[in-house]
Amino acid sequence: MTAEQQDKLTDWIGETLPRTTREVGVWIEREFAIEYESRSGLIALLHRLGMEHRKPKAISRKLDRAKQEAFIRLYEALMNRLSADEAVIFADAVHPTHAVRPVGCWAPREVPVAIEQSSGRDRLNIHGAIDLETGQTVMKDVLVVDAMSTIMLLMAIEAIYPGMRLIHVFLDNARYHHAKLVQAWRAEPGRRIKLHFIPTYCPHLNPIERLWRLMHKYITHNTCYASFRDFSTATLTFLRERVPENWSTWCDDVTDNFRVIDPKDFRVLA
Repeated sequence: MTAEQQDKLTDWIGETLPRTTREVGVWIEREFAIEYESRSGLIALLHRLGMEHRKPKAISRKLDRAKQEAFIRLYEALMNRLSADEAVIFADAVHPTHAVRPVGCWAPREVPVAIEQSSGRDRLNIHGAIDLETGQTVMKDVLVVDAMSTIMLLMAIEAIYPGMRLIHVFLDNARYHHAKLVQAWRAEPGRRIKLHFIPTYCPHLNPIERLWRLMHKYITHNTCYASFRDFSTATLTFLRERVPENWSTWCDDVTDNFRVIDPKDFRVLA
C-alpha cells in the first residue's frame, strides 16, 4: 500500500472503529483492489499504523469528576493524619454465582479444550471487608445483603480491632448502608465505626472491587465445582484464609491507587 492509501485507511479506521480484521480486509479490497491473503498480514499492517484491538471500557454517564477528586483528596488527607489507634477498612457486597467463567489459555494447537459447566442458578451473598495494610478480611456469608447484614459486618469489624479507638469504613451508597437500623446501631454508646461513602457510580474508588476480580481469577476462571457446597467452600476459604495468608503476593493487585475516570477522556461509542 502507498503512503496515501495507508493514510486513508488510518482515517477510515479512526472514523468507523471496525470490529474485525475481516472488515478491514474487505474495505481495503473494495477501495484499493488489494487483497490480503492472511489475517496475520493485516494485523501486522494495523500495528504498523499504530492500531490496537481495544475492548471499550464500560463507564457510567453519571460520573462526576469533581466528586471523584474531592473523595481522593479526603482519603489522602485522612491517611496522612491517621494515628496508630485508627484503622481504615473497605467494605462491599458480592454475589458470586456457581458457574464457570471460561477464559483463554495456552494449549497445543491440535487439542480442543473445554470446561464442564455447572447449573449457574445458586449464588453466594457475601458482605465483606478488607484492611489494605494487613490483608485482614471479614467475610459474612448471609442469606440476604441488607441493613442487618451491614450491622453484622460492622460488629465483626469492631471485634477484630479491639484496641482501635476509631475504625474508618469506606463503602458505597447502597440503600442498606444508609438504613435507619444501621444509623441507630452507629449511634449506640461506645461504637467506634465511622462510615465514609464513596461517590455514586464509582466502584473504581473501592479497592475491594479489585479483590472480587482476584477472587474470580482464582476461583471461577476455568474451574468447575461439582456442587454448590464445594463452590462455597472454595470461595469463602479464598477470601477468609488465602488472601490474608498471601497478602504480600496479592497486595499490589488490591490497592488504593485511585484515579479519576472522566467520560470526556474517552471516545464514547454510540
